[in-house]
Amino acid sequence: MAVERKRGFAGRGFFLKQILGILVWVGLGLGSNLMAYEQAYPMTEPGVCEIKTLPAGVILRARTDGGYFRENNGLFRKLFETIQRNQIPMTTPVEAGIQPGSMVFYLDPASSKREDLNLVGGVERKEVGKRTVASIGIRGGYSRESFEQNEARLREWLQKQKDWEPAGEAYAVYWNSPFMIWFLKRSEVHQPVRPRGAGSGQ
Repeated sequence: MAVERKRGFAGRGFFLKQILGILVWVGLGLGSNLMAYEQAYPMTEPGVCEIKTLPAGVILRARTDGGYFRENNGLFRKLFETIQRNQIPMTTPVEAGIQPGSMVFYLDPASSKREDLNLVGGVERKEVGKRTVASIGIRGGYSRESFEQNEARLREWLQKQKDWEPAGEAYAVYWNSPFMIWFLKRSEVHQPVRPRGAGSGQ
């Protein structure tokens, strides 16, 4: 399928591209039972706090100097154009750094080995190692308020865990399309962690 790369209102091709993007996100919103997108790692159930280890992988990342909740549409457009341009299969979830804003897309195993990826400006390819996070599962809308409330709940839970301590900034994890009905959306907040006392140099 030919890719329309012209800027601005370039006629039918422009609108076709926008509609295609919406349809892809609607597909994500149908959930993994109907649209079997590969998952980078298991989902945390709503209301559950847990420690989990995320596997190593290869990601595409778009970043901005502004906050995520102001710039998320622009970040997704850059990633989606790269995905479409290179015919990369969709995966879940998408991760979002909050301040400064970033959006992360996981490459499937076959695409992670490709050396011919044509990246859109502002998108980088990066290898990430295995890491451990505290995670809280969420059902509901993808708002700043939801993120902040659940980050606070996760932080309170983590303070009670004797074996782990924070090791970085919390970020959001989104499993569904923005077009999904709000009360069916699934998401998480992740807080990177390390064994307690590991950062003290002792």
